[in-house]
Amino acid sequence: MLLGFNGSTTMRASLLEDLEHAEAAGFDLLEIWAAKLRTYLQKHSLAELRREFSRRRIRPLAINSIERVTFCPNFQEVRRVEKELEELGPVAQALGCPYIVVVPSFLRRPVAEDAIIKESVTRLRVLSEQAQNYRVSLAFEFLGFADCSVHTLDLAWKIVSQVHRKNIGLVLDTFHFYAGGSELKSILALNPKKLFILHVNDAPPRPARARLQDKHRLYPGDGVIPLPAILGRLNRIGYRRVASIEMFNPRYWRQPPAKVAKTAIQKCKQVLGERD
Repeated sequence: MLLGFNGSTTMRASLLEDLEHAEAAGFDLLEIWAAKLRTYLQKHSLAELRREFSRRRIRPLAINSIERVTFCPNFQEVRRVEKELEELGPVAQALGCPYIVVVPSFLRRPVAEDAIIKESVTRLRVLSEQAQNYRVSLAFEFLGFADCSVHTLDLAWKIVSQVHRKNIGLVLDTFHFYAGGSELKSILALNPKKLFILHVNDAPPRPARARLQDKHRLYPGDGVIPLPAILGRLNRIGYRRVASIEMFNPRYWRQPPAKVAKTAIQKCKQVLGERD
């Protein structure tokens, strides 16, 4: 399985620093944090970024992310999502980056599951058509927070299955899998070809699952998420594409990015060797 490094893990580092330190640590792929990409392109050209990748062993995996792509309350929000894809799609195409991560919206009030599925399928089909212009696929990432419209793997898979488009697939993030109470058996229902990205990370025993926040994320193996069980089931369905580390822990952000990248790959390799 290839190993990826997400730019959120070293949020205070630049895109070039992410490239340098992730490659030096031994990662195969980089998930580009969109804000870092925008900062880079303020002073550099896309051609320069292509050259940066061309002279390195590491390759782009995804651009993270376009958020709140479903339940857009007005035309301005619909257009905002379209414009972000118009912005990031050509960049992904130019870099040979296969995926852009897209994230469902949060809800202010409960909505029936059927309505969530219908809205999400409709929006993803529209975005699928737009993404085809850039030959990029969209990786739909459920968030395990209770107020997210899609917060379990089971629901996310129902949506992606009904979209039924080649360029629409899933992100499975182990933190969100755990925080949202997804069940291990839901992994066995997946088509591995539709699981585009696996995010690997961990969480502490406290606070309770329902109160977990992104800032609580830990290196894989340092918490209580049943990673060997998750990885074992992914292996059973034949998923062997990529495991990418994604964390938002401010404590790691304050550390030298080279140290974080080296620790991250060591932890990833250890956990990947402990599948059950």
